[in-house]
Amino acid sequence: MTVEVGQKAPEFTLKANDGKEVSLSDYKGKNVVLYFYPKDMTPGCTTEACDFRDHHENFEELDAVILGVSPDPVERHEKFIDKHGLPFLLLADEDHKVAEDYGVWQLKKNFGKEYMGIERSTFVIDKEGNLVKEWRKVRVKGHVEEALAFLKEQQ
Repeated sequence: MTVEVGQKAPEFTLKANDGKEVSLSDYKGKNVVLYFYPKDMTPGCTTEACDFRDHHENFEELDAVILGVSPDPVERHEKFIDKHGLPFLLLADEDHKVAEDYGVWQLKKNFGKEYMGIERSTFVIDKEGNLVKEWRKVRVKGHVEEALAFLKEQQ
């Protein structure tokens, strides 16, 4: 199953870096920028997280919450947040079920090896819980600004 723009976004409940369970439905009435990334502490993922950090206030002004999702455990998320001062929650999708629901758990190739992993992707979910925009196979450079621009257009 994969989600499509215009559909209800798949509901989920995952453990966050603060130890609490977080559900998509907790954010009804807010825009949600749900971004999936492969691994904490890696160069591309760190750049992306820091870009979201640096624009966090701009997203808040647009009534948007940023949620990052990767298969890393909560403890690793805590270290990542502490190291880079991230002001948003990171969610642990260790069994990659949510990634599968969103169609981002993909076969990847790296240095001749094939393996399953997260395809860097971002989804914007509106205040009613509908998917209104998706970016798949995200290139980090300029992506956060593009997501922000999209939300501004929706105002």
